[in-house]
Amino acid sequence: MYFTEQHELIRKLAREFAEKELTSEILDKVEETEMFPEEILNKMAKAGFFGIKVPKELGGQGADARSYVIVMEEIARVSGVASIYVSSPNSLSGGPLLLSGNEEQKEKYLRPVVTGKKKLAFALTEPGAGSDAGSMATTAVKDGDYYVLNGRKCFITMAPLADYAVIYAKTDMTKGTRGISAFIVDMRLPGVSCGKSENKMGVVGCATSDIILENVRVHKNDLLGEEGKGFINAMKTLDTGRLGVSAQSIGVAQGCLDEAIKYAKERKQFGKRIGDFQAISFMIADMATKLEAAKQLVYKAAYMMDMHQDASMNASMAKYYASEICNEIAAKALQIHGGYGFIKDYKIERMYRDCRVFTIYEGTSQVQQMVISGRLLKK
Repeated sequence: MYFTEQHELIRKLAREFAEKELTSEILDKVEETEMFPEEILNKMAKAGFFGIKVPKELGGQGADARSYVIVMEEIARVSGVASIYVSSPNSLSGGPLLLSGNEEQKEKYLRPVVTGKKKLAFALTEPGAGSDAGSMATTAVKDGDYYVLNGRKCFITMAPLADYAVIYAKTDMTKGTRGISAFIVDMRLPGVSCGKSENKMGVVGCATSDIILENVRVHKNDLLGEEGKGFINAMKTLDTGRLGVSAQSIGVAQGCLDEAIKYAKERKQFGKRIGDFQAISFMIADMATKLEAAKQLVYKAAYMMDMHQDASMNASMAKYYASEICNEIAAKALQIHGGYGFIKDYKIERMYRDCRVFTIYEGTSQVQQMVISGRLLKK
């Protein structure tokens, strides 16, 4: 209903890439070393995965939101952490530039990200400003042709790996969210440093850390958009980000369902396959049905974005439902594996850990409920 023949060709390409390149040996090595191979990232860049929605004139594919969802879904089906590397340039890090960047900024900062030569991070969250992003304390004070930034960002995906970061800071402390501006910050500037990489439960292999800003001088040319418009930029970016997490969720959920079905066919107890027991077969039926419902929510939100309709509430619905259902499916898939599901030799153990963050980052499930109910109950 939502996809064309071209979309199906994109799905075929992404699936073949994931199955060929993201082998169990490589993913086990990622877990062991906590590092993702640059060789694979380079192949992703060559396949066009880092610029799916970026215009062709900037080196991207110029494709639509549905194409982005398809690639995210197929990569996440095999590896949750690999899908983060696809998500970032197309979503949180590339999004602010596509929304508010001038031509010079897009050419300087976005093109090298699309080609895989540079990495860009999205830095909104702070120790005291998570769901309540408007209460951020990072400041940017004008000083001639420069802004002087001071503050601390936390839980920033890819921060230790990034060449640049989109930093949100208050240029006017008296205006609340209307006093927030966005800046592109070179991570090599004096005064910029990263905290230690967080020791995370899942999505191991994509480093996350604090970004500390101590009297960092950022030239006015690196102001992203207008002063005071940063919060709007961040919220619009998160609409796309939520679509990305929802696509990750249905991808990982599909991977979990695949593993559960495979195991239920192979494992025998009491003289027959465990999948022949109604308790297991009905669990699988529930998992498949809820996954299909989640997929339809995600696909509809992407379709609405492509049709230039207001998809904000639908993106929140997709993110909320798909991430929650992904966790439910992962838990049931692990349960079907029994004791083996608790052992790292089985894929489901990693998938179970990877998807736990989906209900948390880029807006918790509770924030999505606020967005959805706020839209429905708006006076």
